[in-house]
Amino acid sequence: MAGASDTTRPGQIHGVPAEVTSFVGRRHEVAEVKRLLSVSRLVTLTGVGGVGKTRLAVRVGTLVHRAFPDGVWLIELAALNSPDLLVPAVCEALRICDRSVRPPLQVLIDHLEDAQALLILDNCEHLVGECAVLAEALLRACPRLRILATSRQALGIVSEQTLSVPSLPVTGHAVAGSHSGVAAGDAVRLFAERAEAVVPGFALTEDNRETVVRICRRLDGLPLGIELAAVRLRVLSVQQLLARLDDRFRLLTSGSRAVLPRHQTLRALIDWSYGLCTEPERLLWERVSVFSGGLDLEAAESVCAGDGIAREDVLDLVIGLVDKSVLVREEHAETVRYRLLETIRQYGRERLIASDGEARVQRRHRDYYRDLVARADREWFGPDQVSWFHRLRLEHGNIRAALDYCLSTPEEIDTGLDTASGLLFYWIAADLLHEGRRWFEKLLVADSGSPAARAAALCVHARLAVLQSDFAAAEPILEEARTLGRDEPLVLAQCQYVAGLAALIRRDLTRAGALLEDALARHRGLGHDRGVANTLMYVATAYSLLGRSDEAVALFDECLRLCEPRQDRWFRSYTLSVLGIEVWREGDLKRATELEQQAIRLKQPFDDRIGMALCVEVLAWIAADEGDPERAARLVGALREIWREVGGPPYVYLTRYREQCERAIRDRLGGPRFDALFEEGCGFSSAETTAYALREGEVQVTPVTPDQRSLSPLTHRETEVARLIAKGMSNKEIAAALVVAQRTAEGHVERILRKLGFSSRAQIAAWVAELSEEASDPDPGGRSGHR
Repeated sequence: MAGASDTTRPGQIHGVPAEVTSFVGRRHEVAEVKRLLSVSRLVTLTGVGGVGKTRLAVRVGTLVHRAFPDGVWLIELAALNSPDLLVPAVCEALRICDRSVRPPLQVLIDHLEDAQALLILDNCEHLVGECAVLAEALLRACPRLRILATSRQALGIVSEQTLSVPSLPVTGHAVAGSHSGVAAGDAVRLFAERAEAVVPGFALTEDNRETVVRICRRLDGLPLGIELAAVRLRVLSVQQLLARLDDRFRLLTSGSRAVLPRHQTLRALIDWSYGLCTEPERLLWERVSVFSGGLDLEAAESVCAGDGIAREDVLDLVIGLVDKSVLVREEHAETVRYRLLETIRQYGRERLIASDGEARVQRRHRDYYRDLVARADREWFGPDQVSWFHRLRLEHGNIRAALDYCLSTPEEIDTGLDTASGLLFYWIAADLLHEGRRWFEKLLVADSGSPAARAAALCVHARLAVLQSDFAAAEPILEEARTLGRDEPLVLAQCQYVAGLAALIRRDLTRAGALLEDALARHRGLGHDRGVANTLMYVATAYSLLGRSDEAVALFDECLRLCEPRQDRWFRSYTLSVLGIEVWREGDLKRATELEQQAIRLKQPFDDRIGMALCVEVLAWIAADEGDPERAARLVGALREIWREVGGPPYVYLTRYREQCERAIRDRLGGPRFDALFEEGCGFSSAETTAYALREGEVQVTPVTPDQRSLSPLTHRETEVARLIAKGMSNKEIAAALVVAQRTAEGHVERILRKLGFSSRAQIAAWVAELSEEASDPDPGGRSGHR
């Protein structure tokens, strides 16, 4: 698994919010889940809502993370409304930025194929069938992967181990010397801790112990119920709380002494919490249930105000719901966000539907996120670019919900197309090309929608396809965009840009230059500065590759002059990196290094791995030319994991430089020494690669032994295939020798090329030969590490 995408060390748990309250009890369950994970590759925690499945899964993941060098990854599924978003959501959580047209499931399998990792699939119940199919596919293909799922029902596949998560015990074991002879159980301890948080000084005493025990029994030991009840101690004593719980549950059971089913217990408590809210607080609870993945105060004010809620009162109402433990407050880098626990969100949604308010609030929600995306699009080329990028990342679930609403409402297709089009640079910067294209495919199927909106959307759709090198799909889409947008000058300018970009990627440089020149002239005529900057960058690149160096440098400089006053980072970073290539070709290695390092710093807030890889690669070429082949070899090695992630080097027009550099380094160092240094670079984390590229601090390099190196990055089967390639066998012959389908053999060859960063079978054969020579050499020289 590619570790380079992570800025931390291997074995860390990812995507898990910090615990804002203590974790109480569950010793037996934690031990049992750990035991089950040791004997089974799929463990599912089942149980009613509010019993604590997610907290238990996260706690176990945190405790066992050292056993998973490729990470423990939390994938939250509650916010997904569509089954076809399941695999993309997992890819997104794992930070996979593949730009190929391979099916996302295959991309995910390739990424996890050799990974010793743990995936926590949280809240599977509404996608239980799809989660079962995904889990089975991953476990079959990825032998060292383990999955921990939480769901109200088991996934139901072979080899699954399930643990029904019980309520917390109310009493513990007998304790000598205590007044009652019985120790407080985890439920009582949880109540006491949460009570102390809302009533400072609260403590469990002999006077209140029995009352607290009875409260916890009344709540069936459900953690969510206990936490909701403990909040009432702000205004009630424990005795009053018990009396009111007894009254509420007696009404539900008509005085029966029978135990109330747990789901009714929790429902009754949430009913009570709802009933104790003011009318405006109830309305806010209902309305925030339409949000997916949380919200901030601005969103609450915009979507939830009106019809009984004054905008100026929203802040106080939010504070009230936080105080009542209905809303959960979460700290983010520059803002505070709020979310509803899934059980409480579902309750609020039921109330909203019952009041016939769902469609109205959903429309407000859609309007808000339509406007948010439009603002982000307008302001992308400016000083708030990074802030907008991070904000859209936080709002991804809500954007999906807004697009879903447009998709399900025929008269809203134009709005959906405009919103998806406005996300152009977000789809690109967040490496969500697959998802962006999928939304366009769905929205464009509808017959409704104005020609202008469709034309603009088709142009963006084609652009995303081109960035995936899916030229066969892009061409008819682009032609339709031209036809529908014949009266839309900006659409026509952008169509020329997309066509020119496609020609550039396909190395048709003369055609690329002509198309991009036309696109540039059109954008200039419209005064569209963002389009001018974007197109300048690629016209200059085409000129550079055509050998028109002076013209290329002039256009690069013009692009930078346009971007710098706006404090843009995205276009500047790419312009600097490609200008660095031109400067390197001219022989100014010092300035080329400065340009690439400046580009890296601009890219860091976006976690732009593809752009970062381009800069690192150019720095490797520079190091080779500076007479530092060891540094160059490490940098080339550091690239391998990134290329594996993204499906191979995307800039095919730079292939000859890539191959020349590697040949030069191998010739200088010799095969064994190159391989040793290459493997050292492969071991860098993303943060270490960046630090090494920028020469910031020291990167600790561990020398790679011959035994470690002989293992190679390939799986056992891929190693077999590599050896057969070295014997000169074709894909058809390899398939026959291994008794597999030819397509399977072809897939192995593609993965070998990608993992090794090679572009030909001859390179694989040479690599195998070098490994064989090295294995037969008892004392290969030149193994010393570098710091």
